Amino acid sequence: MLRSLLLDATVSEQLNFDSYHTDFSDLRILNVDNLTSEASNDSGSSKTKALQKLGFRFGINGAHSARTMMFDELSLLLDRLPIDATRADYVREIVDFNGLAKQTQKSRELTLRHMTALYGLDPSVPIFRIFRKFWDQDQDARPVLALTTALARDPLLRLSQQFILGKPLGELVERKELEDLLENANPDRYSPASLKSIAQNLNGTWTRGGYLRGKVRKTRSSPVIRPCNIAFALFLGYLEGLSGQRLFKSNWAIAMNNSADELVDMASSSANRGLLVFMNAGGMMEARFPGYLTSVEEKWLHE
Repeated sequence: MLRSLLLDATVSEQLNFDSYHTDFSDLRILNVDNLTSEASNDSGSSKTKALQKLGFRFGINGAHSARTMMFDELSLLLDRLPIDATRADYVREIVDFNGLAKQTQKSRELTLRHMTALYGLDPSVPIFRIFRKFWDQDQDARPVLALTTALARDPLLRLSQQFILGKPLGELVERKELEDLLENANPDRYSPASLKSIAQNLNGTWTRGGYLRGKVRKTRSSPVIRPCNIAFALFLGYLEGLSGQRLFKSNWAIAMNNSADELVDMASSSANRGLLVFMNAGGMMEARFPGYLTSVEEKWLHE
């Protein structure tokens, strides 16, 4: 059973899961404005394949078609396993040991599948490995760390990013607005019931991440952003090929909900904590991430 699940998970990671859309776009960076065309172009570009190996996922569907970002399950799972846990350890904990207390074998396997789609659950996936490293360093950073990782791996969640971040603080966020966003992006793809369910899942994730508040009536709020979050956001931009000031204008940096000056200040704070190397002199900025990637992974950045 374990070997079968490991093989299934490996194939699913490569194919973006059988139940999800399996086409990929030729994106140089993850531009939220172009998300609706992610699956319309060449699925075999070397840049897209490199980003996939680093942990990004593409398509027009994702885990939010069925679940939120599963923060409570994620927290329990990472509390139960050490930072150096292997892919096999995550499979055993969820499926064999039922560490997340699911009622049936099928629900355990689905949980593994959804959580793998959202996070990777494999230290050989660079995005997950660095996320896991930061998870243990600052508990207050965890909601935004989880949401940022899910954004890198779930096209449905990314589709909602510009809409959510564009809302002024305190403004009401209607579920129907998200339903319309989903429908306009992919006309006639979803039934009314599916649109409602996905919109609720998206709202749930943005709420758990701190960008929305309220149980029924959702309003835009300001999340807790910590130095770990800034370091992780800059790292994701770096994986996309950005450098210098462009790192602070990426969608990942924008998601940190801070002004440009605040981002720079927090990058300096991250550097002071040893989370990255950051230099800022005369308006010239440079961020480095020593030890984040293996030598082989570094080569993927230039494919």
